[in-house]
Amino acid sequence: MEPLVSFEGVIKRYGDFVAVKKMDFTIRKGEFLAIMGSSGCGKTTTLRMLAGLDAPTEGVIRLSGQPIDHLPTWARDTPMVWQSLALFPFLNVRENVEFALKMRGMGRAARRQKAEHWLDRMQILEFADRNIAQLSGGQRQRVALARSLVVEPQILLLDEPLSALDAALKVRMQSVLKTLQRETGITFVYVTHSQSEAFSMADRVVIMSRGQIEQIGTPQEIYGTPRTRFVADFLGSSNIFTGTVRHSSAQGVEVETPDGPVTLTGGAFAAPPKAGETATLTVLDTKTQLGLVPPGGANAIRVRVIGEEFVGATATIYLETAQGREIRVQKSHDELAGLPLGIGQELFAHWSPTDSHLVAEA
Repeated sequence: MEPLVSFEGVIKRYGDFVAVKKMDFTIRKGEFLAIMGSSGCGKTTTLRMLAGLDAPTEGVIRLSGQPIDHLPTWARDTPMVWQSLALFPFLNVRENVEFALKMRGMGRAARRQKAEHWLDRMQILEFADRNIAQLSGGQRQRVALARSLVVEPQILLLDEPLSALDAALKVRMQSVLKTLQRETGITFVYVTHSQSEAFSMADRVVIMSRGQIEQIGTPQEIYGTPRTRFVADFLGSSNIFTGTVRHSSAQGVEVETPDGPVTLTGGAFAAPPKAGETATLTVLDTKTQLGLVPPGGANAIRVRVIGEEFVGATATIYLETAQGREIRVQKSHDELAGLPLGIGQELFAHWSPTDSHLVAEA
């Protein structure tokens, strides 16, 4: 997949504050890229620089190989769907969608035909003559999408567009967005703080923290093999153990943690840490098992049950180690059947050394 956008040494400062540190990455043509991170991490600033609403302090942004830093917003072909949607309340649905075409000088009949094509595609053609105030949240969302897509851009920017919708509508709109992106082949760049949105729709995900990129990869890569402790903490899907390396080789690492020894095998790292160094290992909560006795050959930590949460077909069991640290296990109800899970029950949390993963502290 060829690059469509490239950030080359891009830095954004506001006075003495560095909002985006030196950034080098590419966005591929035809992909759905999600940028996520906590508030203030620089994700929206990155999107605004691509849209032309903010200029980089240093570096170059290229679209189809050409620098676009000097181009005004209207000349970039990078429309944005805002969190607030920013629809015109004084125009009806059709007129909102036609607006960008009108600004480009398209004739009335042609722009009406094109606008109605996209309204039909978004399944809201029947509302073409309605005022924006008469629409539901989901309908307004579809109008905003139609207004941006009617110009058939190379790339569409979306800044947390589903944040104001209720949970059920969010799920439906995620399906609409992913289907649209797949059918049109338009590159989508989607900023969100929601892991479920990013992982359910994106081909690749960018995780940002404090103005810099922590990791880029497919949802499966980031979920299963977080590169840094920050990513593991941010996703919240791994149990994390830090301690001193007791033994290290190309085949495995053993780390002495306050909760007991934890090992990693299977060559899941390029440069093993040295004995005596501090290291951090993670294991997914879905890979962590529970039992009354520790199995042989596995990592095993003595724990006690401190809480449980049932959500649909799965349950999350909250546990406390002997050192007072909280870990958790997520399993189906069938996998937990027969285990005593009352508050205070003592168990062993265990997992295979091949399911451990080494992460960087930085």
